[in-house]
Amino acid sequence: MGVGAFIEPLVVVTLLFGGTWVNRNTRYRISDRRQRCSISSGSSSPTSTNSGRSSPRSSTSLLDDNRASSPSLLTPQEPKWRKREIRIFGFRKEVVSPNSRRFQGYFLSRLLKKYPFLVEAWYWALIYWVYQLGRAFTALTLVEGTVNVARQHALQVIHLEQRLHLFVELPIQHWFLKHPLLMHWTNRIYSFIHIPGTILFLVCLYYYTTTYRHHLSNPSLPLPNKPPSDPSPTLAGPALYAARRRTMAVCNLLAFIVFTLWPCMPPRLLSDPDVEGPVGDEARSYGFVDTVHGAEGESSVWTQNRFCNQYAAMPSLHFGYSLLIGLTVMTIPLAPQYRRSRTFSARFRSLSLRIRVLGLRRLLCLVLGVAYPLTILIAIIATANHFVLDAVAGAGVCGLAWCGNRVLLNLLPVEDWFLWVVRIHKPERRRVAFEQDGEESDGWGDVAERVDVFPKVAGVH
Repeated sequence: MGVGAFIEPLVVVTLLFGGTWVNRNTRYRISDRRQRCSISSGSSSPTSTNSGRSSPRSSTSLLDDNRASSPSLLTPQEPKWRKREIRIFGFRKEVVSPNSRRFQGYFLSRLLKKYPFLVEAWYWALIYWVYQLGRAFTALTLVEGTVNVARQHALQVIHLEQRLHLFVELPIQHWFLKHPLLMHWTNRIYSFIHIPGTILFLVCLYYYTTTYRHHLSNPSLPLPNKPPSDPSPTLAGPALYAARRRTMAVCNLLAFIVFTLWPCMPPRLLSDPDVEGPVGDEARSYGFVDTVHGAEGESSVWTQNRFCNQYAAMPSLHFGYSLLIGLTVMTIPLAPQYRRSRTFSARFRSLSLRIRVLGLRRLLCLVLGVAYPLTILIAIIATANHFVLDAVAGAGVCGLAWCGNRVLLNLLPVEDWFLWVVRIHKPERRRVAFEQDGEESDGWGDVAERVDVFPKVAGVH
């Protein structure tokens, strides 16, 4: 690894702090202790305050509350408690947790309001290191019997792929081995793209969904939360980003459960010459080559250390994360002027043909959304780090997490207690502002600040 042991973590830190700077709140000063008035539904009563799943209110009533309230009186009126709702498989229960808004004037709270992406950096670090510590514990407690079981499971995967006619790993790797330069860059893609690429995706998605600075330079663009007078469809809002972040966390949780209960050896480790008996002979007979960790490989500090569990091939989070990123890019909501398609008509003898061509930005999103997971899929197979079925399992984990990520909202009361202990109030996404067709939209930060920053775009004067 050498220099990479220093450079690779530096790249990650640079991306996180770069994202913090890019997504900073340019309209807020940390030194300003004055409390802005809030038009959220939580300024008046503990019940409607911050349940996180309360009924939406119209923009008119919210603005009336704003005119009738005095900013100087808001802080003393902050309730000490807030209500949260726990939902698990149809079971619902309302619980009470501390309201951290009383700490919004503290320095760390103002720092987070200025640099809200610091919260996301903390979330990512928490999710990643909890997952890695779990893998490290599994790696340090491995016994020889577990390694043998992982080898048996890998052979079972090969046998199943052979029955399903999916065992294509060997011909793919052999083709890449005949092209050393391509193999070299494929090793690099596997080792160095997964973590930095995921962080870069989070930074860009946060900017697109949560940071509204691009609307200032082009007031014709609709806000992610539009007024009822604006008939154009909405852009992506902060709820989209939060859902993807939760999806990644659930992916980690499901993957940890699977590889703990069912360890599986990656193909590259099947060629171990020290394994005796018919099992070792069969494993070596396939001839998989470890191209990443060999003498001429491109191993990464993230993939080769004593705390890394080498027998966590199933499922493949390399592919699960890349699929999540690809699907998000493909389906990302675009502004109306960027998603218009063109229709061309043509006649061929007695036939009349109409061809619909997507807009350039939507087409670019589709190309990138397909290319990224496809590239990662080829890389994990060509380097013999995963089987095809590992990728299928990674896609399944991604799908389950995508559909069930809201289960993590049940941890909000725990977060409330943590914030109360450390005396910090984090910037909140609020159910506020504008409604259309009876559906509420998600906003970011204090609504009063949004109205103040975007008075003309939001239609509030």
